[in-house]
Amino acid sequence: MRFTTISILGLAALWAFGAAGPGHAFAGEIAGRASVIDADTIEIHGRRIRLHGVDAPERGQPCFMPNGAPWRCGQEGALALSDFLGATVVSCVGVDTDRYGRMVADCTANDRDISAWLVSEGWAMAYRRYSTAHVEAEEAARNARRGIWAGTVQPPWEWRLQRTH
Repeated sequence: MRFTTISILGLAALWAFGAAGPGHAFAGEIAGRASVIDADTIEIHGRRIRLHGVDAPERGQPCFMPNGAPWRCGQEGALALSDFLGATVVSCVGVDTDRYGRMVADCTANDRDISAWLVSEGWAMAYRRYSTAHVEAEEAARNARRGIWAGTVQPPWEWRLQRTH
């Protein structure tokens, strides 16, 4: 009985500190100035954070204008996010840990949900596999032809899958 109690307490402590591994619901909280890795990943105090509920084109992923001209929409999205965040404090609350060990989090800056901002500005897609919170904002951005919706874009999850085969 004693071993079971100690084991359960140990697992609870790991879970509370976000160290229980991928797939666990709680990954902690963090706040500070953020560096932009790409349009859906930031870093605060050396910790990589994947923004929850969105997927953005990768830095090297092209989008295509209506005339067929390619443009680096992933890079443009990362730059737009960097401009949006500036030097403000970003606060994140973990909701999961991904398979790479990154915190997956809901993050805010200047009292705005960063994921919602990315989708509404057209720099990311609602990642329906994990959340439907941003579907309406994506539809509005697509209808207004903002950001990646100015031309054609392949969903980032499909683009990455093609790179691994």
